[in-house]
Amino acid sequence: MLLLGLTGGIGSGKSTVSAEFARRGAIVIDADLVVRELQSPGGAVLAAMVEHFGDGILAEDGTLNRQAVADIVFNDPEQLKALNAIVHPKVGEAIDGRIDAQRETDNVVILDVPLLVESKAYETEGIIVVDTDPEIAVQRLVEFRGFNADDARARMKLQATREERRAVAAFIVPNDGSQEDLMGHIDECWTWIQSKRNAG
Repeated sequence: MLLLGLTGGIGSGKSTVSAEFARRGAIVIDADLVVRELQSPGGAVLAAMVEHFGDGILAEDGTLNRQAVADIVFNDPEQLKALNAIVHPKVGEAIDGRIDAQRETDNVVILDVPLLVESKAYETEGIIVVDTDPEIAVQRLVEFRGFNADDARARMKLQATREERRAVAAFIVPNDGSQEDLMGHIDECWTWIQSKRNAG
């Protein structure tokens, strides 16, 4: 197994890069998807969250109302800490299980974790960083994901800086240009991944 980390700030285009790697045959372990699975009805994390935050965080159909949670924790460091204490250990266990299942294979395993740099929780054989000018990222979040620009910038402040991510990168995938430009950079990165795999 070749285990590589993939990270990038909010609005960087990391999901597009991740999907391309999966299309090319990599096994992608997506931390956000793991979180969503564990927070779905019947999931261990959802029950613990309701116990802590109350029924107000549930939508009428019993699913998690993410906005309600965001409203509680976004400006309250103590509540954010409580949320992380509920979510992170369970997510960590689930991700470890998925990595272990790949250990004896010769697959390329991409660990897609938004806060990979901040958490320092995983030992990988290299970190791929999707790198975008923060102002371009804000523009994309407003245009394509309906964010308010101030909200987008506030979320960015909670993440590692562009410089911190670049400092730990084994490979940087620039994404300041067009989709076509990005695909070219993904091709280069995939070639680098294959050379790493063959060297191993």
